[in-house]
Amino acid sequence: MPLLPEPGPIRTLATATLINTVGGGLWMASSALFLTRSVGLPVAQTGLALTLVALVSLLSSTAVGYLADRLGPRGVAIGALVALGLCEVALVEVRSMAGFLLVAAPMAVFESAQRAARGALIANAVPPDKRVYTRAYLRAVTNVGITVGAGIAGIGLSVDTRTAYLALILGDAVTFLLAAAVLTRLAPLAPMPHEGGGPRLIALRDRPFLAFIVLDGLLATNFGLLEVALPLWIADRTDAPRWMISVVFAVNTVTVVLLQVKAATGTDTLDGAARASRRAGFGLLAACLIFPLTAGTGSAVTIVLLIVAVLCQTFAELWYSAGGWGISFGLSPEHAHGQYQGTYGMGIQFGQMIAPAVVTALTLGWGTPGWIVLGVLFAVTGSLVPPVVRWAVAQRALTRS
Repeated sequence: MPLLPEPGPIRTLATATLINTVGGGLWMASSALFLTRSVGLPVAQTGLALTLVALVSLLSSTAVGYLADRLGPRGVAIGALVALGLCEVALVEVRSMAGFLLVAAPMAVFESAQRAARGALIANAVPPDKRVYTRAYLRAVTNVGITVGAGIAGIGLSVDTRTAYLALILGDAVTFLLAAAVLTRLAPLAPMPHEGGGPRLIALRDRPFLAFIVLDGLLATNFGLLEVALPLWIADRTDAPRWMISVVFAVNTVTVVLLQVKAATGTDTLDGAARASRRAGFGLLAACLIFPLTAGTGSAVTIVLLIVAVLCQTFAELWYSAGGWGISFGLSPEHAHGQYQGTYGMGIQFGQMIAPAVVTALTLGWGTPGWIVLGVLFAVTGSLVPPVVRWAVAQRALTRS
């Protein structure tokens, strides 16, 4: 993967993404402690508040994507980032759960808007054969940015004072504003007029596309393996040292940074993208068959098995991401990329919302049988993607004829 893309829209998007995701790393590492230790919310209220915010983001995704099409994705992306920065500053005055929700709910809508607008920006500012490459490159950049931001946040977390938490929050606000400033370097994109007198939110009436979104959302629960189930599994069910939790995260992050663009090769066609989603399902099956073996092995063998399993999970994650990008772009009408990208994001958000409960119930609740059930579900889900994509293509052919 080249260190920098050639000058133009891709480099501009990458620069804005790097800046924004450094701020994302600041927020991800500090938000829970900011709310509990600085704002003073109980842990249960913090979890409920973050879940409600995620639900607002999910429900607003398609509508704000539609606005990105109608108003122009560049303007919506810049406006949403500026609004996010201002809302982040307002968090400084939050003292209660109600106050947090009053600020965070609009932030969730703005976050959905900038995410859908970014997808539409890629679709409209980048040549079709470079769309998936761009998403892959931006994902690698995202991992770098979040890692840097989380590392910086570690300094504030070690200080553990309200002033330190507020500095992290304000730092995140600055990154939103800087990312918005960078996006002003993109050429304006004309709004896409609504075609015909039919329904406006056509993505929500596109049954094959919605079927794909459901499958893609179920595959998205694989992120819960790494973020939730695996740390608990390593700590409670294996004899591996606790530092292995950091090792598996490092293996995942470095692999994504180095290989996401390579893994996206061939997924700029619908057939290639569908095959990648199927490979992802079987890669996750392999990981789910290896992880439970670590409960009954000695330390050295356990470490080796954990690394092999996390590599299987990571390659599956790479294929899953690339396949989803290729399909979401390939099935989106040219005049509706914003709302289709917004709807595509709904599936991922849904999967990430249910992942903690699903993966922990199966893996930690059932043990080895649960791992096997989870792996089989992944493989079946991935295998259903190609026929659903063929259904979508066939329906579009009928519509045009």
